[in-house]
Amino acid sequence: MLNYDRILNDTITEIQPSGIRKFFDIAATMHDVISLGVGEPDFPTPWKIRNAAIKSLERGKTGYSANRGLAELRREISYYLERKYSLVYHPQDEILITVGGSEAIDAALRSIINPGDEVIIPQPSYVCYVPMVQMAGGIPVITENKAENGFKLLAEELREKMTSKTKAVILPYPSNPTGAIMERADFEEIEQVIRDTDIMLLSDEIYSELTFNGKKHVSPASVGTLHERTVVVNGFSKAFSMTGWRLGYTCGPKEIITQITKLHQYSIMCAPTTSQYAAITALRDCDEEVAAMIEEYDTRRKLMVSGFNSIGLECREPEGAFYAFPSIKSTGMTSAEFCEKLLAAEKVAVVPGTAFGDSGEGYVRASYCYSTDHIRTAIERTGKFLRTL
Repeated sequence: MLNYDRILNDTITEIQPSGIRKFFDIAATMHDVISLGVGEPDFPTPWKIRNAAIKSLERGKTGYSANRGLAELRREISYYLERKYSLVYHPQDEILITVGGSEAIDAALRSIINPGDEVIIPQPSYVCYVPMVQMAGGIPVITENKAENGFKLLAEELREKMTSKTKAVILPYPSNPTGAIMERADFEEIEQVIRDTDIMLLSDEIYSELTFNGKKHVSPASVGTLHERTVVVNGFSKAFSMTGWRLGYTCGPKEIITQITKLHQYSIMCAPTTSQYAAITALRDCDEEVAAMIEEYDTRRKLMVSGFNSIGLECREPEGAFYAFPSIKSTGMTSAEFCEKLLAAEKVAVVPGTAFGDSGEGYVRASYCYSTDHIRTAIERTGKFLRTL
Protein backbone atom coordinates (compact mmCIF):
# COMPACT_ATOMS: atom_id res chain seq x y z
CA MET A 1 0.00 0.00 0.00
CA LEU A 2 1.31 3.42 -0.93
CA ASN A 3 2.59 5.70 1.80
CA TYR A 4 0.88 8.94 0.84
CA ASP A 5 2.70 10.85 3.59
CA ARG A 6 5.90 10.32 1.59
CA ILE A 7 4.23 11.17 -1.72
CA LEU A 8 2.37 14.38 -0.95
CA ASN A 9 3.88 17.86 -0.84
CA ASP A 10 4.81 18.72 2.76
CA THR A 11 3.85 22.38 2.46
CA ILE A 12 0.38 21.58 1.14
CA THR A 13 -0.38 18.86 3.68
CA GLU A 14 0.55 21.13 6.57
CA ILE A 15 -1.85 23.88 5.47
CA GLN A 16 -5.19 23.74 7.29
CA PRO A 17 -8.53 23.92 5.42
CA SER A 18 -10.42 27.21 5.48
CA GLY A 19 -11.93 27.96 8.89
CA ILE A 20 -14.93 29.51 7.18
CA ARG A 21 -16.09 26.26 5.63
CA LYS A 22 -16.48 24.34 8.91
CA PHE A 23 -19.58 26.25 9.97
CA PHE A 24 -21.06 26.24 6.47
CA ASP A 25 -20.77 22.46 6.40
CA ILE A 26 -22.40 22.06 9.83
CA ALA A 27 -25.20 24.51 8.99
CA ALA A 28 -25.92 22.67 5.74
CA THR A 29 -26.94 19.58 7.70
CA MET A 30 -29.46 21.49 9.87
CA HIS A 31 -33.02 22.63 9.21
CA ASP A 32 -34.17 26.25 9.57
CA VAL A 33 -30.69 27.72 9.90
CA ILE A 34 -30.35 31.47 9.48
CA SER A 35 -26.89 32.10 8.09
CA LEU A 36 -24.91 35.33 8.14
CA GLY A 37 -21.84 33.47 7.02
CA VAL A 38 -21.58 33.75 3.25
CA GLY A 39 -19.72 36.66 1.69
CA GLU A 40 -21.63 36.41 -1.57
CA PRO A 41 -24.04 39.04 -2.97
CA ASP A 42 -27.63 37.83 -2.87
CA PHE A 43 -28.51 39.89 -5.95
CA PRO A 44 -28.64 38.17 -9.33
CA THR A 45 -26.07 39.40 -11.81
CA PRO A 46 -27.63 42.47 -13.50
CA TRP A 47 -29.58 41.58 -16.62
CA LYS A 48 -27.44 43.75 -18.91
CA ILE A 49 -24.44 41.62 -17.99
CA ARG A 50 -26.24 38.31 -18.41
CA ASN A 51 -27.66 39.44 -21.73
CA ALA A 52 -24.22 40.39 -23.01
CA ALA A 53 -23.04 36.86 -22.18
CA ILE A 54 -26.00 35.33 -23.98
CA LYS A 55 -25.38 37.42 -27.08
CA SER A 56 -21.71 36.43 -27.12
CA LEU A 57 -22.76 32.78 -27.07
CA GLU A 58 -25.30 33.33 -29.83
CA ARG A 59 -22.54 34.86 -31.95
CA GLY A 60 -20.38 31.82 -31.32
CA LYS A 61 -17.76 33.71 -29.31
CA THR A 62 -16.64 30.57 -27.51
CA GLY A 63 -12.96 30.21 -28.34
CA TYR A 64 -9.85 31.05 -26.37
CA SER A 65 -8.98 34.67 -25.80
CA ALA A 66 -5.43 36.00 -25.69
CA ASN A 67 -3.53 34.92 -22.57
CA ARG A 68 -3.81 38.43 -21.16
CA GLY A 69 -7.55 38.53 -21.90
CA LEU A 70 -9.69 40.25 -24.50
CA ALA A 71 -8.12 43.51 -25.64
CA GLU A 72 -11.49 45.25 -25.44
CA LEU A 73 -11.94 44.19 -21.83
CA ARG A 74 -8.44 45.36 -20.87
CA ARG A 75 -9.21 48.74 -22.42
CA GLU A 76 -12.45 48.99 -20.45
CA ILE A 77 -10.61 48.11 -17.24
CA SER A 78 -8.09 50.84 -18.01
CA TYR A 79 -10.86 53.43 -18.53
CA TYR A 80 -12.74 52.22 -15.44
CA LEU A 81 -9.76 52.41 -13.08
CA GLU A 82 -8.82 55.87 -14.29
CA ARG A 83 -12.30 57.35 -13.91
CA LYS A 84 -12.98 55.62 -10.60
CA TYR A 85 -9.67 55.64 -8.75
CA SER A 86 -7.27 57.82 -10.78
CA LEU A 87 -5.20 54.77 -11.65
CA VAL A 88 -3.40 54.73 -15.01
CA TYR A 89 -2.49 51.33 -16.48
CA HIS A 90 -1.69 50.55 -20.08
CA PRO A 91 -4.09 47.86 -21.36
CA GLN A 92 -1.46 46.21 -23.53
CA ASP A 93 1.13 45.22 -20.94
CA GLU A 94 0.04 46.37 -17.47
CA ILE A 95 -3.31 44.55 -17.14
CA LEU A 96 -3.96 40.80 -17.00
CA ILE A 97 -7.38 39.10 -16.86
CA THR A 98 -7.47 36.18 -14.40
CA VAL A 99 -9.79 33.47 -13.13
CA GLY A 100 -11.12 35.46 -10.21
CA GLY A 101 -9.13 37.65 -7.89
CA SER A 102 -7.78 34.56 -6.14
CA GLU A 103 -5.73 33.49 -9.15
CA ALA A 104 -4.36 37.01 -9.41
CA ILE A 105 -3.22 36.99 -5.76
CA ASP A 106 -1.64 33.55 -6.09
CA ALA A 107 0.17 34.33 -9.33
CA ALA A 108 1.38 37.71 -8.08
CA LEU A 109 2.84 36.20 -4.92
CA ARG A 110 4.52 33.36 -6.80
CA SER A 111 6.01 35.88 -9.23
CA ILE A 112 7.75 37.97 -6.57
CA ILE A 113 8.51 35.56 -3.70
CA ASN A 114 11.70 33.54 -3.47
CA PRO A 115 12.05 30.81 -0.82
CA GLY A 116 12.58 32.40 2.58
CA ASP A 117 11.23 35.83 1.66
CA GLU A 118 9.00 37.41 4.27
CA VAL A 119 5.56 38.82 3.49
CA ILE A 120 3.82 41.05 6.03
CA ILE A 121 0.12 40.26 6.38
CA PRO A 122 -2.24 42.39 8.48
CA GLN A 123 -4.83 40.34 10.37
CA PRO A 124 -7.72 39.77 10.83
CA SER A 125 -7.89 39.30 7.08
CA TYR A 126 -9.14 36.96 4.40
CA VAL A 127 -8.09 33.35 4.79
CA CYS A 128 -6.14 32.92 1.54
CA TYR A 129 -3.14 35.16 2.14
CA VAL A 130 -1.15 33.05 4.60
CA PRO A 131 -1.55 29.75 2.68
CA MET A 132 -0.71 31.39 -0.63
CA VAL A 133 2.46 32.92 0.78
CA GLN A 134 3.44 29.53 2.20
CA MET A 135 2.72 27.73 -1.07
CA ALA A 136 4.97 30.23 -2.84
CA GLY A 137 7.81 29.38 -0.43
CA GLY A 138 7.50 32.59 1.56
CA ILE A 139 7.26 33.22 5.28
CA PRO A 140 4.11 34.99 6.53
CA VAL A 141 4.79 37.71 9.11
CA ILE A 142 1.60 38.71 10.91
CA THR A 143 0.82 42.17 12.21
CA GLU A 144 -2.32 42.67 14.27
CA ASN A 145 -4.86 45.27 13.20
CA LYS A 146 -6.46 46.59 16.39
CA ALA A 147 -10.06 47.70 16.86
CA GLU A 148 -8.98 50.92 18.59
CA ASN A 149 -7.15 51.87 15.36
CA GLY A 150 -10.12 51.07 13.16
CA PHE A 151 -8.52 47.75 12.14
CA LYS A 152 -6.08 49.66 9.90
CA LEU A 153 -2.44 48.88 9.24
CA LEU A 154 -0.46 51.64 10.95
CA ALA A 155 2.85 52.77 9.51
CA GLU A 156 4.67 52.30 12.81
CA GLU A 157 3.36 48.73 13.09
CA LEU A 158 4.61 48.02 9.59
CA ARG A 159 8.04 49.41 10.46
CA GLU A 160 8.28 47.12 13.49
CA LYS A 161 7.72 44.04 11.33
CA MET A 162 10.09 44.93 8.50
CA THR A 163 13.41 43.11 8.19
CA SER A 164 16.06 42.69 5.53
CA LYS A 165 14.05 39.66 4.32
CA THR A 166 10.77 41.54 3.80
CA LYS A 167 9.74 41.20 0.16
CA ALA A 168 6.12 42.38 0.20
CA VAL A 169 3.20 43.70 2.22
CA ILE A 170 -0.38 42.61 1.59
CA LEU A 171 -2.95 45.41 1.85
CA PRO A 172 -6.43 43.83 2.14
CA TYR A 173 -8.66 46.93 2.09
CA PRO A 174 -11.61 47.35 2.22
CA SER A 175 -11.26 44.49 4.66
CA ASN A 176 -12.87 41.11 4.88
CA PRO A 177 -13.78 40.53 7.75
CA THR A 178 -13.57 43.86 9.59
CA GLY A 179 -14.98 46.29 7.04
CA ALA A 180 -12.00 48.61 7.63
CA ILE A 181 -10.74 50.94 4.92
CA MET A 182 -7.47 52.81 4.43
CA GLU A 183 -7.41 56.47 3.42
CA ARG A 184 -4.89 58.54 1.49
CA ALA A 185 -3.16 59.84 4.62
CA ASP A 186 -2.67 56.25 5.82
CA PHE A 187 -0.93 55.29 2.59
CA GLU A 188 1.18 58.44 2.62
CA GLU A 189 2.58 57.37 5.98
CA ILE A 190 3.28 53.87 4.66
CA GLU A 191 5.02 55.40 1.65
CA GLN A 192 7.46 57.15 3.99
CA VAL A 193 8.23 53.88 5.79
CA ILE A 194 9.08 51.87 2.67
CA ARG A 195 10.40 54.66 0.42
CA ASP A 196 14.05 53.56 0.55
CA THR A 197 13.38 49.82 0.22
CA ASP A 198 12.50 47.38 -2.57
CA ILE A 199 9.39 46.18 -0.71
CA MET A 200 6.38 45.52 -2.94
CA LEU A 201 2.71 46.08 -2.06
CA LEU A 202 -0.03 43.64 -3.06
CA SER A 203 -3.30 45.56 -2.82
CA ASP A 204 -6.42 43.37 -2.81
CA GLU A 205 -9.16 45.80 -3.89
CA ILE A 206 -12.00 43.37 -4.61
CA TYR A 207 -14.35 45.45 -2.40
CA SER A 208 -13.27 48.81 -3.83
CA GLU A 209 -16.80 49.79 -4.90
CA LEU A 210 -18.24 48.98 -1.48
CA THR A 211 -17.48 51.99 0.70
CA PHE A 212 -19.89 53.96 2.87
CA ASN A 213 -20.35 57.15 4.91
CA GLY A 214 -19.29 59.25 1.94
CA LYS A 215 -15.86 57.64 1.88
CA LYS A 216 -14.34 56.77 -1.50
CA HIS A 217 -11.88 53.96 -2.08
CA VAL A 218 -8.25 55.00 -2.37
CA SER A 219 -5.77 52.67 -4.01
CA PRO A 220 -2.20 52.83 -2.72
CA ALA A 221 -1.13 52.78 -6.36
CA SER A 222 -2.57 56.30 -6.71
CA VAL A 223 -0.46 57.68 -3.85
CA GLY A 224 2.94 59.30 -4.45
CA THR A 225 5.68 56.88 -5.45
CA LEU A 226 3.72 53.76 -4.49
CA HIS A 227 2.49 53.16 -8.05
CA GLU A 228 5.77 51.59 -9.16
CA ARG A 229 5.81 49.13 -6.25
CA THR A 230 2.12 48.16 -6.14
CA VAL A 231 0.34 45.20 -7.73
CA VAL A 232 -3.42 45.82 -7.72
CA VAL A 233 -5.87 42.92 -7.64
CA ASN A 234 -9.57 43.40 -8.36
CA GLY A 235 -12.46 41.57 -9.97
CA PHE A 236 -16.15 41.38 -10.73
CA SER A 237 -17.54 39.07 -8.06
CA LYS A 238 -18.49 41.55 -5.33
CA ALA A 239 -19.38 44.88 -6.94
CA PHE A 240 -21.16 43.37 -9.96
CA SER A 241 -22.57 40.29 -8.19
CA MET A 242 -20.68 37.97 -10.55
CA THR A 243 -19.25 35.39 -8.15
CA GLY A 244 -19.90 32.35 -10.32
CA TRP A 245 -18.45 33.99 -13.43
CA ARG A 246 -14.92 33.61 -11.96
CA LEU A 247 -13.32 36.71 -13.40
CA GLY A 248 -10.70 39.00 -11.94
CA TYR A 249 -7.73 41.06 -13.01
CA THR A 250 -4.39 42.33 -11.84
CA CYS A 251 -2.58 45.52 -12.75
CA GLY A 252 0.95 46.66 -12.10
CA PRO A 253 4.31 47.59 -13.58
CA LYS A 254 4.99 45.95 -16.94
CA GLU A 255 8.02 44.11 -15.55
CA ILE A 256 5.88 42.31 -12.98
CA ILE A 257 2.75 41.71 -15.05
CA THR A 258 4.96 40.06 -17.69
CA GLN A 259 6.07 37.46 -15.15
CA ILE A 260 2.58 36.96 -13.72
CA THR A 261 1.37 36.37 -17.28
CA LYS A 262 3.84 33.49 -17.66
CA LEU A 263 2.28 31.69 -14.69
CA HIS A 264 -1.20 32.39 -16.01
CA GLN A 265 -0.20 31.22 -19.49
CA TYR A 266 1.10 27.85 -18.38
CA SER A 267 -1.40 27.08 -15.62
CA ILE A 268 -4.64 28.62 -16.90
CA MET A 269 -4.17 29.68 -20.55
CA CYS A 270 -6.96 32.30 -20.41
CA ALA A 271 -9.96 33.34 -18.35
CA PRO A 272 -13.46 32.20 -19.49
CA THR A 273 -14.30 34.00 -22.72
CA THR A 274 -18.04 34.30 -22.04
CA SER A 275 -17.34 35.93 -18.69
CA GLN A 276 -14.98 38.39 -20.36
CA TYR A 277 -17.63 39.55 -22.83
CA ALA A 278 -20.08 39.97 -19.96
CA ALA A 279 -17.53 41.98 -17.97
CA ILE A 280 -17.15 44.52 -20.79
CA THR A 281 -20.79 45.45 -20.35
CA ALA A 282 -20.46 45.44 -16.57
CA LEU A 283 -17.75 48.10 -16.68
CA ARG A 284 -19.29 50.13 -19.48
CA ASP A 285 -23.00 50.18 -18.70
CA CYS A 286 -23.79 49.15 -15.11
CA ASP A 287 -22.93 52.08 -12.84
CA GLU A 288 -26.61 52.53 -11.92
CA GLU A 289 -27.09 48.87 -11.06
CA VAL A 290 -23.98 48.87 -8.86
CA ALA A 291 -25.11 52.06 -7.11
CA ALA A 292 -28.51 50.50 -6.34
CA MET A 293 -26.88 47.42 -4.79
CA ILE A 294 -24.55 49.58 -2.71
CA GLU A 295 -27.50 51.62 -1.43
CA GLU A 296 -29.22 48.42 -0.30
CA TYR A 297 -26.04 47.16 1.37
CA ASP A 298 -25.83 50.45 3.25
CA THR A 299 -29.36 49.97 4.60
CA ARG A 300 -28.49 46.45 5.72
CA ARG A 301 -25.19 47.61 7.20
CA LYS A 302 -26.90 50.14 9.44
CA LEU A 303 -29.54 47.61 10.46
CA MET A 304 -26.97 44.97 11.38
CA VAL A 305 -24.69 47.31 13.34
CA SER A 306 -27.54 48.84 15.32
CA GLY A 307 -28.98 45.37 15.88
CA PHE A 308 -25.82 43.90 17.34
CA ASN A 309 -25.25 46.92 19.56
CA SER A 310 -28.86 46.81 20.78
CA ILE A 311 -28.48 43.23 22.04
CA GLY A 312 -25.22 43.96 23.83
CA LEU A 313 -22.57 42.97 21.30
CA GLU A 314 -20.30 45.91 20.67
CA CYS A 315 -20.00 46.47 16.94
CA ARG A 316 -18.05 49.26 15.27
CA GLU A 317 -19.46 50.64 12.05
CA PRO A 318 -17.72 49.10 9.02
CA GLU A 319 -16.86 51.58 6.27
CA GLY A 320 -16.28 49.08 3.49
CA ALA A 321 -17.00 45.57 2.14
CA PHE A 322 -20.21 43.88 3.39
CA TYR A 323 -19.29 42.47 6.79
CA ALA A 324 -19.76 43.45 10.41
CA PHE A 325 -17.27 42.28 13.02
CA PRO A 326 -18.99 42.43 16.42
CA SER A 327 -17.09 41.72 19.62
CA ILE A 328 -18.31 38.75 21.68
CA LYS A 329 -15.75 39.30 24.47
CA SER A 330 -18.55 40.21 26.91
CA THR A 331 -19.83 36.62 26.77
CA GLY A 332 -16.59 35.16 28.13
CA MET A 333 -16.55 32.62 25.31
CA THR A 334 -13.98 32.06 22.63
CA SER A 335 -15.07 32.90 19.10
CA ALA A 336 -15.39 29.22 18.20
CA GLU A 337 -17.41 28.43 21.34
CA PHE A 338 -19.78 31.30 20.68
CA CYS A 339 -20.39 30.26 17.09
CA GLU A 340 -20.90 26.60 17.96
CA LYS A 341 -23.32 27.32 20.80
CA LEU A 342 -25.26 29.96 18.87
CA LEU A 343 -25.66 27.55 15.96
CA ALA A 344 -26.80 24.71 18.25
CA ALA A 345 -29.16 26.81 20.35
CA GLU A 346 -30.72 29.24 17.88
CA LYS A 347 -29.63 27.97 14.47
CA VAL A 348 -27.79 31.15 13.54
CA ALA A 349 -24.53 30.70 11.65
CA VAL A 350 -21.74 33.28 11.88
CA VAL A 351 -18.01 32.79 11.38
CA PRO A 352 -15.52 32.85 14.28
CA GLY A 353 -13.05 35.69 14.09
CA THR A 354 -10.18 33.23 14.47
CA ALA A 355 -10.90 31.94 10.96
CA PHE A 356 -9.19 35.18 9.88
CA GLY A 357 -6.17 34.89 12.16
CA ASP A 358 -5.44 34.61 15.87
CA SER A 359 -6.06 38.33 16.32
CA GLY A 360 -9.70 37.70 15.40
CA GLU A 361 -10.26 36.04 18.76
CA GLY A 362 -13.12 37.69 20.61
CA TYR A 363 -15.00 38.59 17.42
CA VAL A 364 -17.30 36.98 14.87
CA ARG A 365 -17.91 37.87 11.26
CA ALA A 366 -21.45 38.47 10.05
CA SER A 367 -22.23 39.21 6.42
CA TYR A 368 -25.03 41.54 5.37
CA CYS A 369 -25.42 39.94 1.95
CA TYR A 370 -28.91 39.02 3.10
CA SER A 371 -32.36 40.59 3.16
CA THR A 372 -33.38 42.91 5.97
CA ASP A 373 -35.92 40.32 7.18
CA HIS A 374 -33.18 37.69 7.27
CA ILE A 375 -30.89 40.01 9.24
CA ARG A 376 -33.64 40.97 11.71
CA THR A 377 -34.44 37.33 12.39
CA ALA A 378 -30.77 36.50 12.95
CA ILE A 379 -30.37 39.43 15.37
CA GLU A 380 -33.52 38.44 17.28
CA ARG A 381 -32.34 34.84 17.65
CA THR A 382 -28.88 35.98 18.71
CA GLY A 383 -30.41 38.28 21.32
CA LYS A 384 -32.47 35.39 22.65
CA PHE A 385 -29.30 33.29 22.89
CA LEU A 386 -27.49 36.01 24.83
CA ARG A 387 -30.34 36.29 27.35
CA THR A 388 -29.90 32.63 28.25
CA LEU A 389 -26.25 33.03 29.20
